[in-house]
Amino acid sequence: MNTDDLAEDAEGPASRGRNQWAYERLHEAIREGAIEPGQRIMETDISAWLRVSRTPVREAMRRLQAEGLLEHAAGGGLAVAIYDLRAIAEFYAMRESLEGTAAALAARHADETELGILRAIMEGMRNLPDDPRVHARENEAFHDHIYRAAHNRFLLKSLRALLNFVPLLGRTTYDAPGRVATALAEHEAIVAAILARDPVRAEEATRLHIRNALESRMQVVADDVRAASQRRSSRPLRTGPADRRVRDAD
Repeated sequence: MNTDDLAEDAEGPASRGRNQWAYERLHEAIREGAIEPGQRIMETDISAWLRVSRTPVREAMRRLQAEGLLEHAAGGGLAVAIYDLRAIAEFYAMRESLEGTAAALAARHADETELGILRAIMEGMRNLPDDPRVHARENEAFHDHIYRAAHNRFLLKSLRALLNFVPLLGRTTYDAPGRVATALAEHEAIVAAILARDPVRAEEATRLHIRNALESRMQVVADDVRAASQRRSSRPLRTGPADRRVRDAD
């Protein structure tokens, strides 16, 4: 667990409940990648990191497990959940449906202040440095603004619950070659449709954006699998008795 940098920033629970505070810190660690997908976590380790008793940590872990962010580990205890390719496709299918709806509603219901903020966000994104992490952060703000501009509390709640799983997907899709420029153009199309008060075009542009994001996600996953395979193949082979038995069996 790479939480040394986060530990320096950990504040005491203050007036908030310890359970909620521990939950927020753990959720942030998963979201920021300090605790990685597949990594096993222990109550004692988290308790020492957060400098709180095990009780609020236990309750936070139970809550994260109920939300699907933690799952039972093979060796016992809990680990950060890992998505397989089918789950990733299912996740993006739901995103396409919900975000398309959000964009259509935003085209109908966003007020002038919200439209002005959307223009400002878009202008800022045009001037971002060519850094995938920076674009990923601003992309989150861009979409969240559209969710709120849709003015549907139930849709907003559903989208935010769904997006809790983004940290489990690994590296950002902006790591895929060419994705920064492509996503910017797709955002431009979404904004243009919302500003034009065209819900049909806004939904179509958003659905295309999410479908393309899925393609980039699959590319990033494939690149990570290849990199992991290359790392394994570059390790020197052991020559102990157990290895000789394996070779003989082959």
